Amino acid sequence: MTLFSLVLTLTLLVPSLVMGGMDLCSGSPGIPGTPGAPGLPGRDGRDGIKGDPGPPGPMGPSGGLPGLPGKDGLSGAPGSAGERGEKGEKGETGPPGLPAYLDEELQSVLQDFRHHILQSMGVLNLQGTMLHVGKKVFSTNGQSMNFQGINEICAKAGGTIATPRNEEENSAIMNFVKKYNTYAYLGLTEGKTPGEFYYLNGSLVEYTNWYPGEPAGKGLEPCVEMYTDGTWNDRSCLQYRLAICEF
Repeated sequence: MTLFSLVLTLTLLVPSLVMGGMDLCSGSPGIPGTPGAPGLPGRDGRDGIKGDPGPPGPMGPSGGLPGLPGKDGLSGAPGSAGERGEKGEKGETGPPGLPAYLDEELQSVLQDFRHHILQSMGVLNLQGTMLHVGKKVFSTNGQSMNFQGINEICAKAGGTIATPRNEEENSAIMNFVKKYNTYAYLGLTEGKTPGEFYYLNGSLVEYTNWYPGEPAGKGLEPCVEMYTDGTWNDRSCLQYRLAICEF
């Protein structure tokens, strides 16, 4: 057998013998070597998932420091109004003000009022819806209604139904009656005695301008109307007549 053949044979047999459990050369284990030096620390890993909150801890001892105040809650509904308190004592009287005629600001305001009033009165005079007689002012809105209705609208305006107490006032009211070509109620009513008429304040009528033969209602016509010539006639209070007020 040549050297090459011998080497080849051994090469083929050695793995087979080892795999078959046969130890050709079994020696004793060696002594362990010394541990090596520790390596460098590794990099930090990624943060893990946040865990669930734990149960609350036990209450601390009393007398500790108070915690921080919590957030303000939502505003509640307003409460009911309380009882009214007692009236306080009257304060001391202040120093006296200036007399009206020395108060420049007040006089300026009064002057503006006076100017506007005169302007309004001038417009109404030009329109023929207002007339001055002495200290009285007669005015009409041109509407017609019964005695009660006229009495109410005049009262709401701060006046009363037009009531002539002399010939001059009677003529002023007649001007409205002629202008609107209608009759007007006067501020007179009949008393308990037929033929006796009174002003609305209850006093007996002093000035009259009856049409000849009037009053003839004999208690059945308690109101008074004015004709277009300025004379008077007793009449039912339910007719529609021109509303004229005096102020």
